[in-house]
Amino acid sequence: MKTEILKLLRGTDGYVSGQQISEMTGVSRTAVWKTVRRLQEEGYQVEAVRNRGYRIVDGPDVMTKEELESLMSTRWAGKNIVYYDVTDSTNLRARQLGDEGAPHGTLAVADRQTAGRGRRGRSWESPAGSSIYMSVLLRPEIPPDKAAMLTLVMACSAAEGIRGCLEQEVSGEIPQVQIKWPNDIIINGKKLVGILTEMSSQIDYINHVTVGVGINVNMTEFPEAISQTATSLRLECGHAVKRSPVIAAVMERLEANYDIFMKTQDLSGLMEKYSSMLVNRDREVRVIGVRESYQAHAEGITKTGELIVRREDGTVENICAGEVSVRGVYGYV
Repeated sequence: MKTEILKLLRGTDGYVSGQQISEMTGVSRTAVWKTVRRLQEEGYQVEAVRNRGYRIVDGPDVMTKEELESLMSTRWAGKNIVYYDVTDSTNLRARQLGDEGAPHGTLAVADRQTAGRGRRGRSWESPAGSSIYMSVLLRPEIPPDKAAMLTLVMACSAAEGIRGCLEQEVSGEIPQVQIKWPNDIIINGKKLVGILTEMSSQIDYINHVTVGVGINVNMTEFPEAISQTATSLRLECGHAVKRSPVIAAVMERLEANYDIFMKTQDLSGLMEKYSSMLVNRDREVRVIGVRESYQAHAEGITKTGELIVRREDGTVENICAGEVSVRGVYGYV
């Protein structure tokens, strides 16, 4: 009921009477009043005026199942939400949910993680009340060798969703949101988002794919090891940012971009959009492999998500994310 009342209050200009809410939700006016009181206790600024009804003025940085559900406008992405105040890792929870039969698009969200992970087994700092830790469960009917492209689909979606939120949050010049190939989201040359994709599959069949996303939202300090390369939305905007609308925006873009991807089962429909946000494009990069490292000029991506680079001798190569790392010649990007 809390979800429905939040949607009604947000979707109406002005006041909504207790009687209207009662009729639309099918509960008593007393139940409506008690729910509004609970919302006020959680920090929502809900005005209650006799003979006029209720009006939501503002809300705090609330991240609950009901808050997230009230903001979702998707068909399947994030429609089934499992929320944790604390969990080990949303990727682990989403994988478990997948094994238990949870539907395509299920979203696991946590306020805090105790065992957050990044690529190559690196830990991801996951304090409470400051950032977004979420994982979406996908059940794509594609061959297992195509699943890696979903990482780039999510990178494109996260960048677009965040950029859309910044357009509403920032009154002046909007910070440029870019992608560092293949899947880090960058603002002003520093990392804002990390993405980790994991797959459960048979030889020729995908059981499910879990795409985890960590977004630094309201962090103001970082561990020394990453303090020079990490940033947050709060640092870039100059004020605190509400997390739930960011999650809803990313899910909205994921649903649209995933549908485009599934039509061709490659990135041909997203290449132009992705490349327009690619911070590496038309820049010198350092390609770091196991056997060799070399300097090259990045030119964009292929329809399967490989980075196209031109070596100093003019040789053009397509490189895979799982085989090499790419850094800027003079820094992180």
